[in-house]
Amino acid sequence: MPPPLSGSSFFTAWILDVPAVLVVLVLGAGYLCAARRQESWPPGRTTAFLAGLATLLVVTCSFIGVYDSTLFWVRATQNTVLLMVTPLLLALGAPVTLLMRVAPPGLAAKLCSYGRGPLARFVTFPLIVTVVLIAPFLVLYLTPLYALTLDSTVVGGLVRVALVLAGFLYFYSRIQLDPTPRAGAHLVSVWISLTEVIFDGALGLVLWLGPLLAPAHYDAAHRGWGPDPRTDQIIGAGVLWIGGDVAGLPFVGALFIRWARDDEKRAKQLDRRLDEEAEAGEAPASGLWWENDPELAARFRRR
Repeated sequence: MPPPLSGSSFFTAWILDVPAVLVVLVLGAGYLCAARRQESWPPGRTTAFLAGLATLLVVTCSFIGVYDSTLFWVRATQNTVLLMVTPLLLALGAPVTLLMRVAPPGLAAKLCSYGRGPLARFVTFPLIVTVVLIAPFLVLYLTPLYALTLDSTVVGGLVRVALVLAGFLYFYSRIQLDPTPRAGAHLVSVWISLTEVIFDGALGLVLWLGPLLAPAHYDAAHRGWGPDPRTDQIIGAGVLWIGGDVAGLPFVGALFIRWARDDEKRAKQLDRRLDEEAEAGEAPASGLWWENDPELAARFRRR
């Protein structure tokens, strides 16, 4: 049993999680080597990817990794970061684009083919990625799986990997810094985020008012310090509810920045096309401006 969690323990309690450290070292070294081979790879993407790997180390090797099987709220913090923070930062690093640039032509062609295939288009469909984002916590906390993650190191490790992969699939498909099988509207991502907020609140209420999870495990811990099991679970419910929403704010900010940049890019393309038509001496298009936009004309065509 770890010692009582105190103020100093937040900074002094550390553990070596060998699998997590190896994953971070391999991914970090591979990303840095690939980025160095690019002449103009944005440093912000490298910083975001490395920050994502750093969060993985924090939640597995710091006090969070030490007390994740002792306190419910610590485990809730760990899971929230793995689903909402780590994958977001990794996706902001555009690792798929970097991989496609440095991969051999044959491998890049195969990856491109798989990325445009029916399976990739299915898993990146907005309804599917919504389920991918929402379902992990519902399955984890509303089934016996949570107790298994506490008692089995293997199951706990697999769940951590699943959380990161689920979060990465969602942020990869919605931020769209990397090439994606389908072009999704940014407004759809906003609605998915609102749906996630609703389900976070519902799960938080269930854990707050519902029965204790894994009572046998926490009773066997015999901590003798810290909050009692009910208070511990209430704190954890608040972490999953409020912490999940707060962790999603950077994504919403990145989404609106991406949205604004895409609109600006489209406006410049439209202005450039109109200028080229004017220089060529073509008659100016008649009608309203949106009737001349190649994307909006078909959608809002006059009947």
